[in-house]
Amino acid sequence: MRVHLGCDHAGLELKAHLTGWLTEHGYEPVDHGPFVYDAQDDYPVFCLRAAEGVAADRAAGLDSLGVVIGGSGNGEQIAANKVDGIRAALAWSEETAALAREHNDAWVVSVGGRMHTIEEMTRLVEVFLSTPFSGEERHVRRIGQLSEFEATGALPPLPASATTGRDA
Repeated sequence: MRVHLGCDHAGLELKAHLTGWLTEHGYEPVDHGPFVYDAQDDYPVFCLRAAEGVAADRAAGLDSLGVVIGGSGNGEQIAANKVDGIRAALAWSEETAALAREHNDAWVVSVGGRMHTIEEMTRLVEVFLSTPFSGEERHVRRIGQLSEFEATGALPPLPASATTGRDA
């Protein structure tokens, strides 16, 4: 499996570690930078490219996921989610890493380089990469609603229970 990586200065150390870890565990890392420490770098430059790489691979039928890393992981997740078709999730525990794949079929995980140790973050990435999407109907339905909104801008219809007591 190909794994696209992008970060900012706060994630540089983890990205370097992950590149080796991924290779050792049979993954193909694709590093979108940065490659040197610059305290003034901008995470969108690198995280958008990592997410674009995942989207392009998936469109070509390749098995591919992504990891974006920053100080908190918040901005990096937002950047990755701007790429058409990408679902990126912020993971701060093994459970959130697993659920991102299992329930949301996220293709990119975002982690905070200043929030965890290298060992903890490596474990979050490992859980994310090794957890399959469940394919359960309710999750497929919800992802479909998001995809439809992304494509058309049309909100999903409200269920009847949401309109009870309101002028519908």
